[in-house]
Amino acid sequence: MFARLSRSWSLIKASAGVLRQDKELLVFPLLSAVCTLVVAAAFVLPALGLGVLDGVRGGGASLAMYVLGFLFYLVQYFVIFFFNSALVGAALIRLEGGSPSLRDGLQIARSKALPILGYAAIAATVGLLLRSLQERAGWLGRLAVGFLGVAWTVASFLVVPVLVSRDVGPIDAIKESALLLKKTWGENLIGQGGVGLVFGLIFVVMSVLAVLLIIVAATSGSAVLIGVAIAIVVMAFLLAALIHAALAGIYSAALYRYAVGQEASTGFDGPLLARAFAIK
Repeated sequence: MFARLSRSWSLIKASAGVLRQDKELLVFPLLSAVCTLVVAAAFVLPALGLGVLDGVRGGGASLAMYVLGFLFYLVQYFVIFFFNSALVGAALIRLEGGSPSLRDGLQIARSKALPILGYAAIAATVGLLLRSLQERAGWLGRLAVGFLGVAWTVASFLVVPVLVSRDVGPIDAIKESALLLKKTWGENLIGQGGVGLVFGLIFVVMSVLAVLLIIVAATSGSAVLIGVAIAIVVMAFLLAALIHAALAGIYSAALYRYAVGQEASTGFDGPLLARAFAIK
C-alpha cells in the first residue's frame, strides 16, 4: 500500500513538472467545466418547463425522456472530449519538447471534431444503455452493470490520445485503446495509475480543513468572514479539481507515448513510467 502511494505521488510530481511549465493547460478543464454547466442548464431548464421530466416522479420513462437523455449525453460527452483532446494535444506537444499554446490545443481539438463527435455518440449510447439497465436491475444487476461501466472506462482510457495522435475513427480508436491496455497494463491500470487515489486523499483532507475553516468563521458571528471562508473553500476545491483534470490529461498523454514505444517523454522518468506499466 505504501509503495503504491509513493509511486502515485511520484507520478503526480512528474506530471506537475509538465504542468508548471504550461500553467495555461488548466484553462482547458476550466472551459470544459463551464461549458458542461451551460449544457446542463440548456437541457434541464427547458425539460422542466415542458414537463418532460414528469414521468420520473410517476416511476415511468417516456420516449421523449430517452431521446432527451441521449442528446444530453451526446452534447455533454462531446464538450468533455473536445476540451480533453485540446488538453492532451497540448500536453503531447510539450512532451515532445515543444512549447504549446492554448490556440494549439484548440486547433488540434477542432481538427478532430468529427471523430470526437463519433466517439461522443458511442459513449452516449453506452452510457444510456448502462443507465437504463441499472434502473431495471436488482441490486445484483446494478452491481454487474457497475462492473461493466468500470470495464468500459478502463478500456476507453486511451481513446482521446489515440484520436489526437492518429488519423483514425472512433471505433478504431476504442479498439486500439483496449489493445494497448491489454498489452501493457491489464488490471494494474487503476491500481498503479495513482492520480485518482492521491487526489481522493487530498480531497478528504481538504474537506476536513474546509469544515474547520467554516466552523471558525461561524464562531466569529461575522457574515463577512463566513462568506469569505465559503469563497475560499469553493475556490480551493475548484482549483484542486482543475489541477486533477490537467494532471490526468498530461499523465494519459505520457502513458500513451510510452505504450506505443515512443522516446522518453520530457519531464518524465522512464523507469518510473515502466513501473506504472508493470504487469503482475
